[in-house]
Amino acid sequence: MDIATIIGLVLAMAAIIGSILAGGSIGAFIDVPSILVVGGGVTAAIFIKWPIDQIKLLVPTYLKSILNSTTDPKKMIEEIQSLAETARRESVFALEKVPVEDAFLKKAVTLAADNRPPEVITAILQLEIDSLTERHKTGINIISNVGDDGPAFGMIGTLIGLVIMLQNLSGGPEELGKAMAVAILTTFYGAVLANVFMLPVANKLKFYSENEALVMNIIVAGVLGIVAGENPRVIREKLDSFLPPAQRAVEEE
Repeated sequence: MDIATIIGLVLAMAAIIGSILAGGSIGAFIDVPSILVVGGGVTAAIFIKWPIDQIKLLVPTYLKSILNSTTDPKKMIEEIQSLAETARRESVFALEKVPVEDAFLKKAVTLAADNRPPEVITAILQLEIDSLTERHKTGINIISNVGDDGPAFGMIGTLIGLVIMLQNLSGGPEELGKAMAVAILTTFYGAVLANVFMLPVANKLKFYSENEALVMNIIVAGVLGIVAGENPRVIREKLDSFLPPAQRAVEEE
């Protein structure tokens, strides 16, 4: 579970609610028609933009920002180095008996143990990386689009409110003030939807996707090194190049 996402959402809502309570009441910021404009408009836009099969994945994709956890590339490199040592000590066929938890690494090791040519291994694994990246991109795009549509429908709601207000100018300053406040609330709802619940989550999912692709590329490079019979230390040095300098292994003199 990614506790950082939960902390961020809680802090954002606490800051917003705290600022409201400091200068007024929560009730003044609740307006059903404004909620209907933003919520209904964004929902309608989702159905217009995306097929129903993709819309079904919206909630599971969103929850990944909370329930998902990243694979540490450094730990993966250490596991691949261990596999390389096993292959060098015994043979590449012995890798099939080594327990591996990561599904993609397991597939790569199985291909190597089956004595597949390096170009076949690369083609199969790269195809899976590309497919995963495209699936992630679609989910991220849907959430980003919701973030973009929120302020847009908030502005539409504000314009609707202003038109209604201008048609009732005879109500007096107090009534006009209330009408203006309601009109502005739709912009507020759209901004909160976008900048608290959607765009930051899309950014977190993009980070997860890039991290997963990085780990998968490390696996491909490591397994190809094992198949080529390279020294485990050489494989480790190659794979360390995927990491920032501060995280790379330091060889003892």
